[in-house]
Amino acid sequence: MESYSAFAYVYDQLMEDVDYKGWVLYIEEIFERCGIKPKNIAELACGTGNVTNILAKRGYNLIGVDISADMLFIAQEKSRAMGVEVIYLNHDMRELSLPTELDGILCVCDGVNYIADEKDLRKVFKSVYHHLKDGGLFIFDISTYYKLANILGNNTYAENFEEVSYIWENYFEEAQKMCDFDLTIFVKEEDTYRKYEETHSQRAYEEKEILDQLKGIGFKKIECFEAFTFSDPKEESERIYFVCQK
Repeated sequence: MESYSAFAYVYDQLMEDVDYKGWVLYIEEIFERCGIKPKNIAELACGTGNVTNILAKRGYNLIGVDISADMLFIAQEKSRAMGVEVIYLNHDMRELSLPTELDGILCVCDGVNYIADEKDLRKVFKSVYHHLKDGGLFIFDISTYYKLANILGNNTYAENFEEVSYIWENYFEEAQKMCDFDLTIFVKEEDTYRKYEETHSQRAYEEKEILDQLKGIGFKKIECFEAFTFSDPKEESERIYFVCQK
């Protein structure tokens, strides 16, 4: 089963504690700090549109890109409910094609970790660079090597909600620098539960690996921060942000 096909319909419930508005305020602060007043923004791996739609509601022109049609369907429903217009594209970001040059391109909540091959990662970075206006920003985050290897690692998590339960089994393969997530999801349907199973994989990148790739693309300024701060990442940081200016 394609990643996020079943997961799409329970994703928001499982992520209900995430402060997406706080994420958006942090992104806006990054733009302000760089002296940029963006108008046109794309979000890659936008998922169910949580960040995309908040930004659209705040007056920006948004393009949401995701490989999962199921995720985009939910994102579109949210856009209609919020009364905002967003252009959604069902694209693989490794084959990115956007209709206009942009002031900013975002990829948050682990989108880059899903690019397992370094050659594919370089393709994404080159394409992003191509689609940015001069001076535009590429803002993205990663779950760190430390988080994938030590926090998720080879651990198992489970949680019960009123309408859904899940078991999340993690397997970290150090040689491949990959963390595989085996998800078993039980969704309540009347008096029974339907079982869904799918596997996700994320690449554990070291900060230097990412920086080396970005420097080779041509970005004139690259900064790296502990998530939601403007401090340098620490050895035990779980999420870090990269801010790259064309």
